[in-house]
Amino acid sequence: MPNRITQLFNIKYPIIQAGMIWASGWKLASAVSNHGGLGIIGAGSMYPEILKEHIQKCKKATTFPFAVNVPMLYPDIDKIMEIIFEEGVKIVFTSAGNPKTWTKHLQEHGIVVVHVVSSVKFALKSQEAGVDAVVAEGFEAGGHNGRDETTTFTLIPMVKEQIEIPLIAAGGIATGRGMLAAMVLGADAVQIGSRFVASNEASSHKNFKERVVEAKEGDTQLTLKELAPVRLLKNKFYNDVQSLYHTAPTKEELITLLGRARAKKGMFEGDLEEGELEIGQIAGLIHDIKPAAQIIQEIVREFETAKKEVSNY
Repeated sequence: MPNRITQLFNIKYPIIQAGMIWASGWKLASAVSNHGGLGIIGAGSMYPEILKEHIQKCKKATTFPFAVNVPMLYPDIDKIMEIIFEEGVKIVFTSAGNPKTWTKHLQEHGIVVVHVVSSVKFALKSQEAGVDAVVAEGFEAGGHNGRDETTTFTLIPMVKEQIEIPLIAAGGIATGRGMLAAMVLGADAVQIGSRFVASNEASSHKNFKERVVEAKEGDTQLTLKELAPVRLLKNKFYNDVQSLYHTAPTKEELITLLGRARAKKGMFEGDLEEGELEIGQIAGLIHDIKPAAQIIQEIVREFETAKKEVSNY
């Protein structure tokens, strides 16, 4: 499947594993990279020294390209970037911030830079900042999300119409058919998160993985828009948030309820009641936990089958 993205990253398949907090450690990243995709270590849930350890272990576990995802709101971002430079990371995905802040500096170190956006406006700003590619993420995606609530099916062709650089589609993609649909709409590749959460190698807790597999249509919701919009599974914590909304809460009251380390409690420690369980709407199509290698093989096989079927129309 050679195209602009496979050539940019030097990978076999245009399949990117999302850099998800509490799920995307070195084991998952190296497994995806070893089987033809681009694995990503999610720095958002790691202290600098932990990230360094994951990068070093990933380099030992794979000889293929892998990336690091860096949310630019991270408090120790200077330390994170220094580790990335020291360890010779070749690809960085940035998110949750202004792409102008780090793009040029990263590229001066020979690093390919990709920025994650949720709108045409920010895709254009990213292109102007000089990034090498963008990820356009629809609001079906799990975790933190765009305020405009633009769906992937709408967002991808609108972004494609406006930019020249390579485009990666994200949000609501977990199958080969979804991958084909995104590429027909103009994407050069897909970024997949939720499907890889339910993999053997994901660092998320077994309880969380099993809850994802059990999820049905309508079991996720976008909430906490006053703080940072986040899509999560409905559980006791979600219900507590909705109950608080009935009282017309202040932003401070929402912050108090959210507290600290709520996502870690749910996704990493496995507290399915009090934790924040971030996952995409596509969870309703995820029915099992399996190795990352098998997930990639199934996506590629279904993609090729669907492409042949479409060619007969």
